[in-house]
Amino acid sequence: MEYRRLGRTGLMVSEIGFGCEWLEHATRETVQEVVDRATELGINIMDCWMSDPAVRSNLGDAIVGDRDRWYVQGHIGSTWDGGQYVRTRDVEKCKVAFDDLLERFHTDHMDLGMVHYVDSPAEFERAMGGAYGDYVRELRSQGVIRSIGMSTHNPITGTMAIESGDVDMLLFSVNPAYDMKPASEDIETLFGDYGDEANAMDRDRMELYRMAEANDVGITVMKCFAGSRLLDPDRSPFGVALTPAQCIHYALTRPAVASVLLGYRSLADLEEDAAYETATPEERDYATALATAPEHPVSGLCTYCGHCAPCTVGIDIAQVNKFYDLAEVQVSKGHELPELVRDHYRALGVTADACIGCGACEPRCPFGVHIMERMVQASRLFG
Repeated sequence: MEYRRLGRTGLMVSEIGFGCEWLEHATRETVQEVVDRATELGINIMDCWMSDPAVRSNLGDAIVGDRDRWYVQGHIGSTWDGGQYVRTRDVEKCKVAFDDLLERFHTDHMDLGMVHYVDSPAEFERAMGGAYGDYVRELRSQGVIRSIGMSTHNPITGTMAIESGDVDMLLFSVNPAYDMKPASEDIETLFGDYGDEANAMDRDRMELYRMAEANDVGITVMKCFAGSRLLDPDRSPFGVALTPAQCIHYALTRPAVASVLLGYRSLADLEEDAAYETATPEERDYATALATAPEHPVSGLCTYCGHCAPCTVGIDIAQVNKFYDLAEVQVSKGHELPELVRDHYRALGVTADACIGCGACEPRCPFGVHIMERMVQASRLFG
């Protein structure tokens, strides 16, 4: 298992994570079996947004002997009322539900206290600007939550959270289909027809990724398979099925992404997704599938897939392009070049100015990116 730093939380999390939603109706025995195997595989981060007391108890009991090795994303605002899940910003209801989560997980803290499910800018302002936001910040100051996270499907809302300075990490929906879909405040619209507008990377989503990395806000991923639609050629907006390994690799190549949280109904699901860790480069290759898809191919945009390698003089072209994009979005707005990005760029050792213009990389790019031109631009930008 490979591990990545989750932004400024400082946590080293497994790049394959555990989204527990599919175990909501599983037996206690099944939950224990899947959690034990995930532990053996080295998975160390899980998300529990579910407010159902039964699933909370099952998960809490399953990790009770290993609590110190698990990082838990515990949601604030996911409540249980009359046998139903309810999302709320009512502080008293949130306190009851969060205390219940701590009790059922046999713990006195959550590693990541998640501002639960905020999908519009107006809702973010209401939540974090009122008593609810004060409660969340108080939990962090008391050490009951170690870092503040937020779950959202909306890149505009996510970017607002990053800019606020309150949020240390995001749980965000990431897959190539969503990256070609304009922002929406209604999650249901993410599952409809993609239409003619889905022919390029959505600017708002790309800006969120860049802002997250520039501000050291880590991302954990939900909806990696777009509700399994990307795994089915008849339902995929690209007209071709991707494999789990391809979807996972796509998410892990986005800036700031540390872990992909996947749902497991059974050991078979877990083993299939965890097989990403031993997959070959060919098995992880999403770029060729997207570039040759009959619908909405990506053209002219670097997705940091690494097909351009190896460089004749040793430049990590994908990383240079990533840092260039991170910096350019800030500079284009009139801001200073972010020092964190500049430091990461310099740490590469062999940088864009080493490019000799041989052109060996460009024929290998499945998306037709003008790589030599971008190396010149990056060299100018970083100096």
